[in-house]
Amino acid sequence: MKLKVGILGATGSAGTELLRLLVSHTGVEISWLTSEKFSGKKIWEVFPLFRSFLDLKCQSVSKLKELEKVDMAFSCLPHGTSMHFVEKLLQAGARVIDFSADFRFRDGNLYESWYKVKHTYKDFLKEAVYGLPEIYREKIRGAKLVANPGCYSTAVILGLAPLVSGGLVKEDSVVVDSKSGLSGAGRAPSLEHHFSESNESVSVYGVLGHSQRPEIEQELSNLTENPVNVTFIPHSIPMSRGILTTIYAKLKEGMSHEDIWDLYKRHYLRDSFVRIYEKGKFPAVKNVRFSNFCDIGVGFQEDVFISVVAVDNLGKGASGQAIQNMNIMFDFPEDEGLKFPGMYP
Repeated sequence: MKLKVGILGATGSAGTELLRLLVSHTGVEISWLTSEKFSGKKIWEVFPLFRSFLDLKCQSVSKLKELEKVDMAFSCLPHGTSMHFVEKLLQAGARVIDFSADFRFRDGNLYESWYKVKHTYKDFLKEAVYGLPEIYREKIRGAKLVANPGCYSTAVILGLAPLVSGGLVKEDSVVVDSKSGLSGAGRAPSLEHHFSESNESVSVYGVLGHSQRPEIEQELSNLTENPVNVTFIPHSIPMSRGILTTIYAKLKEGMSHEDIWDLYKRHYLRDSFVRIYEKGKFPAVKNVRFSNFCDIGVGFQEDVFISVVAVDNLGKGASGQAIQNMNIMFDFPEDEGLKFPGMYP
């Protein structure tokens, strides 16, 4: 029996990437899709790449009660909206992976202060598991609700976890510079993402505070059991997908590059989707595009530790990671449906 899967918000950037990956997953049967904009249309009419792969018609989320019961549901709905449908899916007995930020925070008040939305299902925050397999693999295995991490958060947390979990980083010294492709903002049209506005330009946003900063601080603080404060500045660059993150931090004690490299290799020894680069080598976005890999290079500039991390914001930063989480939850091989390198260049 194949795992029956449903997808809320299947025609957004993350939902479409999720579909692209799931159609080749040997253990999954996609039962239904929802899309408000394209309700009534077959998915291959919306995205011709699915022609001969998938013949499902998109439904309105308002018909959720009428849709077939599924074992696993993915919610790719916006922050503040997703929680209401996640609750209905959980009550119907499905296990859920939520792409929004609605269940990433331990503290519902913190969520409300950053997202300016009232959280009406705070009880679920206690049982939601943060979906970063490299840290929470065993908890994910038994979870009913997995909160898929933010794309920036994935890169920053994995880029620092070996040092932070060892208590080796000065907690007030972390500075993060991230550059993301335009798909990170979703498919909805906006002026700043028009070709003529974004091409041949780099822009900064979230200088006064980006919503993934408290998520990053929460998870890094959990690793070291001390508050970690992060200066986090994201940028938008004119490419379709990918994130390159450069992290700067001061260490509490002197360490050689060999010590750092050995620490990172040992920390991620069983994590096949994390690749650590050799001394003097650093990743580029083109090496992870369309993949679920997180590539990390480490080094020093004088006494400042530097970690450079590349992920695909739609892969390890969203849909690839969601499938990795699903595989863990249902005892599939962790790389099922994800066993391929990126597309180069």
